Amino acid sequence: MVVAIVTGASRGLGRAIALQLANDGMDVAVNDVQEQIPDLKLLSEEIEKRGDVSKEEQVQNMIKETVDKLGELNVMVANAGIIVAKRLFDVSLADWERVQAVNATGVFLCYREAGRQMVAQGKGGRIIGASSIAGYRPSGNALAYSASKWTVRGLTQAVALDLAQYDINVNAFCPGPVETAMWREIDDSIAQRDGIPKGMAFEKSVQARSALKRASLPALGKESS
Repeated sequence: MVVAIVTGASRGLGRAIALQLANDGMDVAVNDVQEQIPDLKLLSEEIEKRGDVSKEEQVQNMIKETVDKLGELNVMVANAGIIVAKRLFDVSLADWERVQAVNATGVFLCYREAGRQMVAQGKGGRIIGASSIAGYRPSGNALAYSASKWTVRGLTQAVALDLAQYDINVNAFCPGPVETAMWREIDDSIAQRDGIPKGMAFEKSVQARSALKRASLPALGKESS
């Protein structure tokens, strides 16, 4: 049985990815900081793991619990992310640090700990990170978020080069606007500035399938949108 972890899985795109993996027959461990993780009824076997991906010990515990309960880790989807929709002069240091902690440090910790586990297993694996269209085309209305997603792109390419020798495939997906609670929380001005009419956000299921194409690509640090 193939075992996967999906972070940020309680809602939105993360939930859609977890359900798609389960439909593909994988055992899925789901992680989020949300107080209650929805009942993902389609999962073939489920662990509900609450934790903050920006905390090193919590990421390490997430990996250990998954392996102890489900077996060897084959796929890691580092999807957890947050957004602060503010321009430069409105972004506090606390805003900046929290966005980078979850979106950049969280992905780094998931890559490192999943990679460490996969190397120890000696059978390769697949690691997928969540970047964004903002990692290519930043928005001045979401400065901290855009910066974090550029970080994920560079990190993914570097980690892919580092782990290729172990047959570990590392890639990122870069979705555009997705019809999720996060997108609805963003100011209308972002959509207007970037020329995206309201109602043009992609369905979660479409983006989930696109993201999971990364699991079958060579370990070259590629991105998909």
